[in-house]
Amino acid sequence: MPRKDKTTKPKHSKEVEKPAPPSSGPVLYDKSGSITIAVHAKPGAKLNAITDVSTEAVGVAIAAPPSEGEANAELVHFLSKVLQVKKSEVILDKGSKSREKVVKILAPLTPEAILEKLRKEASSS
Repeated sequence: MPRKDKTTKPKHSKEVEKPAPPSSGPVLYDKSGSITIAVHAKPGAKLNAITDVSTEAVGVAIAAPPSEGEANAELVHFLSKVLQVKKSEVILDKGSKSREKVVKILAPLTPEAILEKLRKEASSS
């Protein structure tokens, strides 16, 4: 019995929309079009501060202990202050129990504008 040719599927079935900016760096668009920030949290610090902005993640020192979600709440509050957006527009997306976190920004900002604000804050501290 001859094999059936599997040409019924179109060859271009993987039409994935790619966001305009390049997909590198700590601040990116996700699949839904929201902006995400890769964060390396450093809880238990004396002061809240952006410690560094690398190609992998944004280092954030948090002046709260890593227990009962205190550091996560402080991280969201601090990032909303740095980015000058409402606290409700900053959401901890992934990594609530890890130092490697993903924070989603719902405000109408571009990744470039967010990165600029983070770098400015990092250089001032």
